[in-house]
Amino acid sequence: MSSAAELPAELVAALRELAGRRPVLVASDYDGVLAPLVGDPSAAVPSPGVAEALARLAARPGVVVALVSGRGVADLRTVSGLSGPYRWVGSHGAEFDGPLTGELAARRDALSEQLAPLVAAVPGALLEVKPASVAVHVRQVTDRAAADELLATADRVADPSLTKKPGKEVLELAVTDADKGRAMLRLRDELGAAAAVYLGDDRTDEDAFRALPPDDVTVKVGEGETAARFRVADPAVVPLLEELAALLA
Repeated sequence: MSSAAELPAELVAALRELAGRRPVLVASDYDGVLAPLVGDPSAAVPSPGVAEALARLAARPGVVVALVSGRGVADLRTVSGLSGPYRWVGSHGAEFDGPLTGELAARRDALSEQLAPLVAAVPGALLEVKPASVAVHVRQVTDRAAADELLATADRVADPSLTKKPGKEVLELAVTDADKGRAMLRLRDELGAAAAVYLGDDRTDEDAFRALPPDDVTVKVGEGETAARFRVADPAVVPLLEELAALLA
């Protein structure tokens, strides 16, 4: 059951207007939006009610649901446990039509080898190797000065040709220049979407907020400066999805 009362009135009005158009693309980041942020990325399971709400949305005529994540697609499918007629876009859009080429994978592996000893020297730090990037996580580092220094060092030693994607206590270094904005525009074009909704919480989601047309519904989840039209707190994500599913019925 939706709880529109938990949502800003202006957001509900925008969703109601959007619901009259078809096709509609409903897309969301995963970590920090559909799942809470946790220290161990492999433990980020969907929040209660998310799977059901996404399934209801995907069942609506003329509606396509997409998960757009910095994670690799295989990792996103495994960790989320979600299944359905969804579009899966991983590695900030680098994984759209298939895996990376061998050359890009080799660059990623070389970067991982370069960063591994730096990360290993900081207790609590985590090195995550993704299909198109390597990410240095410091969320579980108790020594905040050491965490900041590690991120700064990773930033300094990175090859200038890499794409830097700073986030919440993480620095991701990508071997492609793909971003979520380009991914959303490509999805929108492929589907011939008349309207789109995008939910995100991190800096990399700002690319999507800025890229989408001004009458699309872009929603920032949580605090921080944003280019999104609307903002909600973490607990309002499921009510938002439920309200949208009800309006699209």
